[in-house]
Amino acid sequence: MRAITANRYGGPEVLELTETDDPKIAPDAVLLRVKAVGVNPVDWKIVAGHLDPIMHVHFPLIPGWDVSGVVEAVGLDATEFSVGDEVCGYVRKDEVQHGTFAELVAAPVRTLAPKPASLTWQQAAGLPLAGLTAHQSLARIGVTGGDTVLVHAAAGGVGVFAVQIAVARGARVIGTASERNHEFLRSLGAEPVVYGEGLADRVRALAPGGITAAVDYVGGDAVEVSQRLLTDPSRVASIVAPSVTGRGGHHVWVRPSSADLADLGRLADTGALTVTIDTALPLAEAAEAFRLSAAGRARGKIVLDVA
Repeated sequence: MRAITANRYGGPEVLELTETDDPKIAPDAVLLRVKAVGVNPVDWKIVAGHLDPIMHVHFPLIPGWDVSGVVEAVGLDATEFSVGDEVCGYVRKDEVQHGTFAELVAAPVRTLAPKPASLTWQQAAGLPLAGLTAHQSLARIGVTGGDTVLVHAAAGGVGVFAVQIAVARGARVIGTASERNHEFLRSLGAEPVVYGEGLADRVRALAPGGITAAVDYVGGDAVEVSQRLLTDPSRVASIVAPSVTGRGGHHVWVRPSSADLADLGRLADTGALTVTIDTALPLAEAAEAFRLSAAGRARGKIVLDVA
């Protein structure tokens, strides 16, 4: 099969399109014929070596955790899916080597859910990691319909999902973004504010009584600003600042969850959630996708077409 591989840590230049062996299928896994894969910041961070302190990484490495595709074969005890099923998944395994940037992927059933019928292959590939991150961070702080939620980096890959999920739950959403993304956020149901110096005052102008929950997808002083605005300072979750736990908040590292991914699929199929594709490239241009992701200017998802 064709796959994107890296034989050492480095930047986009270490990625190569190669021919490699088809994956073996564990008893609790299925073999997917890949249609598209999502590109996330964690992918280029792994290739750059940033996750080496916390995860075992083996070479040659096929990067990628997001996927959409068709079940081509099933493992000995993978009864959840059948050949021909259309699925998507956040295929993070305990060790990093056999990722999704390939024509075939062996995926544990615990990482998969049915592909939402309303989404294209590209959109389904862009949903899992970012959508689950948003879903689980909002769940960690118990966001409900009575909340006023501040979403930092609301127009980014995770933020756009958090906005839509919180709105679907009936919450009021205030989202930080550059001015060029304000109309986009309004179309998702959020009230946009410009990030940067003076953010707390701008949020107070919109919500004089303060906010009741906050999610941080950007870092910097987002947690500190959020806690100045929160009625309960513990109701802040961050995916980029582990130090938030020392301030009484929550640090979230997204976990594979078939149930949570199925919830996102139901939201998509009811029209409450959509997946915005910023850029779609062929698999062979994975290096360019890494460069675009690292630049941090994408509005929505970057994906690679495989089949």
